[in-house]
Amino acid sequence: MNNFAPNSSDIRRGIAFTIASVLLFGMQDMTAKILVQDYPVAQVVMMRYWAFGLFAIYLAMRHFGPTLAGAKQAIQSNIRGLQILRAIVLLVDILLFAAGLRTLPLGEAAAITLTFPIFVTLFAIPLLGEKVGLFRWISVAIGFVGVLVVLRPGSAVLDVGAIYILAATMLFALYVVLTRMVAQKDSTATCMLYVGVLGMAGSSIVGVFVWQPPDLAAWGVAFLLMASTTGANYFVMRAMAHAPASVVQPFNYLLLPWAMVLSFIIFGQVMDVVALVGAMIIVFSGLMVWMRERQRV
Repeated sequence: MNNFAPNSSDIRRGIAFTIASVLLFGMQDMTAKILVQDYPVAQVVMMRYWAFGLFAIYLAMRHFGPTLAGAKQAIQSNIRGLQILRAIVLLVDILLFAAGLRTLPLGEAAAITLTFPIFVTLFAIPLLGEKVGLFRWISVAIGFVGVLVVLRPGSAVLDVGAIYILAATMLFALYVVLTRMVAQKDSTATCMLYVGVLGMAGSSIVGVFVWQPPDLAAWGVAFLLMASTTGANYFVMRAMAHAPASVVQPFNYLLLPWAMVLSFIIFGQVMDVVALVGAMIIVFSGLMVWMRERQRV
């Protein structure tokens, strides 16, 4: 049973924070797509990590104190290898996602991204020892049908960017499962610190060698990218503090219509009917997983 039983006011706040995070994640993807058209992917990812890394350092200082002793306590972990692996997985995930955004419209990218609960289910079997029943296997199969409809393998419309986004989604699902594992041992601040600082260091090592000086307009877009990244992660944390993930999960699917709106307004791109049907299948399969998870808590 779930011991966390928030009141209706907490749940409303959790839903509000989740919706705010979805809106900001959409802005994050939009600004990243704008930047990767003219600047190296590694540079854009590095700029994103500057904000994320500083945010993680702030959280650690707030939790452990702005002292040397606090810093030592923040990086203390009995599962450091797993924390490092988790940071690497997320860094590669973000690099692949940014590369995919170069060619794939935001709507299609969002649709593929929403398959991550399916891959979480698959990774949880060997890594968390979870048992998956017939109902969840059916939802996984339906989700893969949706992916195939969106990707249309073998057709002339298959975009290599979609392959990058799918690979990034799989890595994000692995990151989520690894996060479940480390969260049992380390504090949220420590988990964020490893991901933020290692990601900032790793992306900077590559990004500085491909750096192209941005013009004033690009700096403005980059600022929006960094602000939306920081804000989105902050609102996710706030949402989790007010309501269980099983309650707010369906509101994450608002990313799809929001991405479609941004894609049309900013890039003049409209999702075709086939891709939209595939997206609806993916959302349906994700909601099936969510309904099953709700029955288990």
